[in-house]
Amino acid sequence: MDGAIRGAVGQGLVALVGTTHGDGAEGARALARWTADLRVFADAAGKTNLSVRDVGGAVLVVSQFTLYADVRKGTRPSFTAAGPPDAARALVDTYRAELEALGIRTAAGVFGARMELALVNDGPFTVLLDRPPGPRPPPP
Repeated sequence: MDGAIRGAVGQGLVALVGTTHGDGAEGARALARWTADLRVFADAAGKTNLSVRDVGGAVLVVSQFTLYADVRKGTRPSFTAAGPPDAARALVDTYRAELEALGIRTAAGVFGARMELALVNDGPFTVLLDRPPGPRPPPP
């Protein structure tokens, strides 16, 4: 951002985190736990059996309200489904704090700022983790 690196990780994950109306802190914490346990890294046999925690990796947390862009009415995106900025900031902070509490190092940019993101996608995974408002059983 502004020519300076504000957050960086080596081996690990990039988590683009969007919030919508009705999202809450427990959902953010549950998604952090799910992220921590998601087995997307290869073990010694080449099987995807390891989590970011298992490999000693980190998570780059990027607030991304544009995940809730709606283009069903044409070519100009609507962002009315995105959560309000103050609530979104708190939820992204909760998500990140839960990862840290689980022993996973995190990094982040600046909330709401225009940033350039560079990543090396080493593998076949792009995974959408979504939790609708209300109770839901824990992920497998």
